[in-house]
Amino acid sequence: MQREAWRLETLREYRLLGSGREAAFDRVTKLVADLFDAPISLVTLVEDNRQWFKSAHGLDIEETSRDISFCQHVVTGDAPLIVTDARADARFRDNIMVTGEPFIRFYAGVPLRAYNGAVLGTLCIIDHRERAFPDARELERLEDFAAIIMAEAELRRIVVERNEARRTLERALDYSGIATWRYDSRTGLAAWRGAVADLWGADWESALRTRDGIFERIHPDDRARAQVAIDEAVAGGTPYAIEHRIVHPERGVRWLGVRGDWDVHDDDAVLTGISIDITEQKSRQENANLLMRELHHRMRNLFATVSAIISLTRHAARDVDDYVERISSRLDALNRAQNVLLSANFMTGSMHALMREVEASFPRIRWSGPDLLLPENALVAMALLFNELATNAVKHGALTGAKGQVDVAWTQDPEASEPRLFRLTWTESGGATVVVAPDRTSFGTLLMERSVRNNLGGTIERHWKPDGLIVEIALPARWREA
Repeated sequence: MQREAWRLETLREYRLLGSGREAAFDRVTKLVADLFDAPISLVTLVEDNRQWFKSAHGLDIEETSRDISFCQHVVTGDAPLIVTDARADARFRDNIMVTGEPFIRFYAGVPLRAYNGAVLGTLCIIDHRERAFPDARELERLEDFAAIIMAEAELRRIVVERNEARRTLERALDYSGIATWRYDSRTGLAAWRGAVADLWGADWESALRTRDGIFERIHPDDRARAQVAIDEAVAGGTPYAIEHRIVHPERGVRWLGVRGDWDVHDDDAVLTGISIDITEQKSRQENANLLMRELHHRMRNLFATVSAIISLTRHAARDVDDYVERISSRLDALNRAQNVLLSANFMTGSMHALMREVEASFPRIRWSGPDLLLPENALVAMALLFNELATNAVKHGALTGAKGQVDVAWTQDPEASEPRLFRLTWTESGGATVVVAPDRTSFGTLLMERSVRNNLGGTIERHWKPDGLIVEIALPARWREA
């Protein structure tokens, strides 16, 4: 059963069953009938339950059931079969093809053997009278004609296989977004396959037939460069490789990557290659370059900020320990800002995210206000501002005692006509209080004022109240909510 399944699968590969009569096969059966002086000559293909005649000379039927078939014995025996008188052969004497039309007496059949050895059917001759098969030479001649039949069938199988492979390749090209092309440098004509409509436009069959048509679709700013590249490839017989834009009639400007080489095996005047859409790749590359430039810019800003903090803190510090403490605190503030930026897109940062970072370092700070998206420079300035205020509160203000706390609240009025739209209030309570301003201006105070006035363009006011320090900040900023 397994061998029979293999044989039937091979038979189906040839796509001959039910394919109709063909002149190439009919010529052979007519020639065989004439050569062997037989009234009937057949090309039979044996299926699981019938035998079908691909060509039948001298017989008007197209098929018979397999159980009355002489040819099935050739298939199962894997060898030629010669019956000189069917009436005298126990296998066939009661066969309706012997007792009735076409009254078979003589039968000679040889295997039609496929490329893998499977026997698909027979080439046979039939006579209404008994006769002896002359000699081995005659049998060999019949086998030669069977080989001719199979050569024709094999050619058909290869064509079918090639067409299926081509259709599979075209489907794969469509799904993969690749277009293949073949350009004849002598005629300037091009042939295309694959995802051409997607890459070049629905009118590709008329628009891309010639070199001029192809270059007409290439973006004007890239056209000269592409023409130089193809001219150099043609002149030097070198591969063609370029990335250029096209103006797609339905999708606008797109980037294509194009690669081609010369068909040295068949025709060295023909350039064959592929085109692929690299628009998304180009966009990712441009975004990566933009990000690198932005990171470079921000790193320079960050180093400049760190350098300024180090320099200014050095002048304000009382000793080395004080210097290290102040530097560490301010670098922590910068780190908080960078954490917020890192969790987003390095372009903007969330006010709520910044306040959560501040709260993690100073747990008794409570805060409320809309979640705003601050640009990088504003976020860094805010981080430094909150750090100085919180550090002062720990050393001199509300956070010196266990019951002290700080409330931070901010609002932003998008309808306000005045320039200062963002307002923030820092309110200390429950701890040590200083009801008068300090005698001297500390570096922390200078840093806060610089952050607000210079970096944010706003104002900062400090009020020393009996309950604690109140700081009011107003900024001419309109930041969108997260």
